[in-house]
Amino acid sequence: MPLVECVPNFSEGRNKRTIDAIAEAIRQVEGVTLLDVDPGQSTNRTVITFVGEPESVLEAAYAGIAKAAALIDMRQHKGAHSRIGATDVCPFIPVANITMEECADLAHRLAKRVGEELKIPIYLYAEAATKKERHNLADIRQGEYEALAERMKKGFIPDFGPHEFNPQSGATVIGARPFLIAYNVNLNTKSQKLANEIALNIREAGRAKRDSGGNIMKDAQGVSLKVPGTLKACKAVGWYVEEYKQAQISINLVDYAQTSIEQAFDECVQQADKLGLRVTGSEVVGMIPLAPMLQAGKYYLLKQGRSIGVPESELVQAAILSLGLADIAPFDPQKKIIEYAIASTGKLLRTMPVCDFVDELSSESPAPGGGSVAALCGALSAALASMVANLTHGKKGFTNLNDEMSAIAAEAQALKAKFLQAIDADTDAFNKIAEARRLSKDSEQAAALRNQAIDDANKTATLIPYSVLDLSYESLQLAAKVSTKGNPNTLSDAGVAGLTARAAGEGAFYNVLINLREISDQNFKKDLHAKAEAKINTLRELSRQLHNEILAKLK
Repeated sequence: MPLVECVPNFSEGRNKRTIDAIAEAIRQVEGVTLLDVDPGQSTNRTVITFVGEPESVLEAAYAGIAKAAALIDMRQHKGAHSRIGATDVCPFIPVANITMEECADLAHRLAKRVGEELKIPIYLYAEAATKKERHNLADIRQGEYEALAERMKKGFIPDFGPHEFNPQSGATVIGARPFLIAYNVNLNTKSQKLANEIALNIREAGRAKRDSGGNIMKDAQGVSLKVPGTLKACKAVGWYVEEYKQAQISINLVDYAQTSIEQAFDECVQQADKLGLRVTGSEVVGMIPLAPMLQAGKYYLLKQGRSIGVPESELVQAAILSLGLADIAPFDPQKKIIEYAIASTGKLLRTMPVCDFVDELSSESPAPGGGSVAALCGALSAALASMVANLTHGKKGFTNLNDEMSAIAAEAQALKAKFLQAIDADTDAFNKIAEARRLSKDSEQAAALRNQAIDDANKTATLIPYSVLDLSYESLQLAAKVSTKGNPNTLSDAGVAGLTARAAGEGAFYNVLINLREISDQNFKKDLHAKAEAKINTLRELSRQLHNEILAKLK
């Protein structure tokens, strides 16, 4: 599922009734999870964080901006933080399975709607900016709300919305930016000076360049020269935290694709060692996406010479231990990792104990059903393929296959995750069909809309088992690889991986066929039926070959 975070900043941090009303307007939008509401008294500003699927997040952002426009009057606003409007800034941030370009498109769509419907001037910034000079948020905020009317008169034309000053709401800055990881590295010292020395060495902006006499060097134009730091897309400062009785390097990783948390941590370790210090651990401030945690886990497992094809939970735990994320406070993945926090708010079949899942399956409810079981079979197949690869990795006589087995295990873990997602997706799709059937058909127009909704829901319900069929063939291929090259003692496990992949594929094929019967779009039916038929025949052929090869080896 594509996942977008949105972090609008509202110019109200003191009136609880207003803050609650804005938060509630966002919370009421189906498909979003409200993660945090953080008001500030001195700044008179509230930062609200929510996350969800793109369209839901777009709708929630509009709802929050609309409510703020109704309740906040910028003519009365005073606060310590720079601001330009009732909703000061509203960035879209890619979290998972969505590109920055798609988030920029969300920003443009929201900007257009707010400008047209709420009559608020909108300026686009960061990755959504259409003008180079508006990439930086500070440049747009120059002079703040108080200077906005005069700036607009002098040609500061908004990207969307009226070209006239809106006294009550001011203007709003909407954009798209990478996820910012607020990350602190802990030191075994109370010295802020030493912590800041490391910060100056690592941050991208670096430090002032000095001559042999200690004087700051400047270029011909009188601009101070800089010695750049070692880490890109990194902002850092050293400080002392009275609560912890130790100094920290406070870091903002503004683009973790350029500098990851493990790179930042290891660089701090090296810099600290040069100063006779030790890094004792680190902390993530706020929340973090799953991807950088998994990346860190894989990085440290590879450094240990271990296979990276382990369950997701092991990768997360490896990251927590290696980065010392529980050094000064507990790190609960269910609360600190965005995707997990969202998942914990709903009931998921894939997280149920086995006995509970089987009991639910055996009840009179039609969902979960065969589609979810087919996906479960696929997950079991991928898990077994990973197990065989991991039982081969590092074993005497097979060390020349370490890289290949680690790669196979990692691929199998990724497949396993997709199958597990499909367990719930299949049931959700069935429920969507039921919802569509409950729509009104009281008028000709309502009946037409209902029929279209049913057809669309049936198409989705058909594409999910088709994807399971596709994944099943991939899992079967992995079973074939590990049966050929893996530890001979695990041959029967590789065989069962092949059998469960076959069961997953056959079950998914059944579900494709039965769902196709309910679809009125004949071109869709014909095309998908042909693809599914070709895929199942290929899967059956490979399954027969693998079955015969394994039997021959076991006899």
